[in-house]
Amino acid sequence: MSSRDIGKEILEGIKEIGDFKKGLIELKKTELSEPSEPKVIRSKLKLSQSAFAGLLGVSMRTLQDWEQGRRNPQGPAIALLRIAEQHPEVFSDLH
Repeated sequence: MSSRDIGKEILEGIKEIGDFKKGLIELKKTELSEPSEPKVIRSKLKLSQSAFAGLLGVSMRTLQDWEQGRRNPQGPAIALLRIAEQHPEVFSDLH
C-alpha cells in the first residue's frame, strides 16, 4: 500500500496550474510523431492484411481503405499504428 497524500498532490497540482498561468513555469509537453502508412507498418511486421486488421481490431475492408488512400485512420487507430511501428514486439507477441 502506498503512503501517498492525495490531498497534498491535488494542492500541488493547483499551485502548478497557477504558476503556469502566471508564466512562472513551463509545463512538460510531448510531441507525438505521425505513424508511417499502415501498409508500411504491416509490411515491416510481415503480416497479412487479415492478420494485421485482426490485431488492430478493424475490418479488413477498413485496412484496405487505409492502404489504398480512400480513408485515413482516426483516433485510437492512429495510436495503435504508432505502437505497432515503434514497439513491434507487442504485436509479434500477440499472434
